[in-house]
Amino acid sequence: MKKLLSILAILLLAGAAFAQDGKQGWQVELKKLALDLTSTEVKHAEDYQGFSNARLTSDSQTYVRGAWDSIADYHAQHYVWNNQLLMDYGRTKIRPVDGETLTNENADRILFQTGYTQRLWKVDDFLGGFEAGPFATIGYETEFTKPHHSPRTRILRGMAGAKLFDGKYLKKLYVAVVGERDFTYSPYSNKLAWETGIELEAPVREGVTFKFDAMYRDYVDASKHHPTDLDWELEANARLDVQLYKDLYVAPFISYYTAQGKYIGPRGENVYVGVSFSFSRVFHAAK
Repeated sequence: MKKLLSILAILLLAGAAFAQDGKQGWQVELKKLALDLTSTEVKHAEDYQGFSNARLTSDSQTYVRGAWDSIADYHAQHYVWNNQLLMDYGRTKIRPVDGETLTNENADRILFQTGYTQRLWKVDDFLGGFEAGPFATIGYETEFTKPHHSPRTRILRGMAGAKLFDGKYLKKLYVAVVGERDFTYSPYSNKLAWETGIELEAPVREGVTFKFDAMYRDYVDASKHHPTDLDWELEANARLDVQLYKDLYVAPFISYYTAQGKYIGPRGENVYVGVSFSFSRVFHAAK
């Protein structure tokens, strides 16, 4: 963490100027509205179980996943007021030839956060340019549905730290101290962690853009200890947005999530690879 803070300090000083000539006004953007949907309906599969033809013998199944990522940021001369709404939900329903219907949720998250970033410096000639300054955010994370064997996630989270942002390639790079009040389990727990994250965006050619983001959070302390407490978690996403027509895109992607429980030996992992059709639009751009 000390090494990352040192790197941030060096970047802040490299070619820095007061960020009074940066963009100003509202930036309202639907960054991603995506829907993935597949369905396989197999009839009379029980009568064809002896056939070596998977199209006749397979289980019926339906898969659906939707994602929404939107921002409404206000850029003033000396600060930025950030607002984000992120929603992600995915479900797979399998109807076996003989047996009960199985339903698995592979994504379920709602996150709203708002924050303040001070525009202290503007760097023009390094990494494509970016702005920098201290920031603080507060957010609430929950789920659409309650899991079968555990309560619904309910976390109030605040963080404060330093951030590089709004660059041509470097959209975000930050390090922060995180405080959580986790209402998921009773009694609720106050948690302390540190977090770092990065968001990159690079044009490959006209109509094709590579996007990458990652987040690492390390939990330091908690007021109450539960068997489901995490020691740390890491999330990374990469996708290639290919423009089909105006605001419509097709995007091959890979999402990776891993976490280590404090009281569990093996590390949990989730890897999701697919192709998504999405809609993206800037409704109002800051000048």
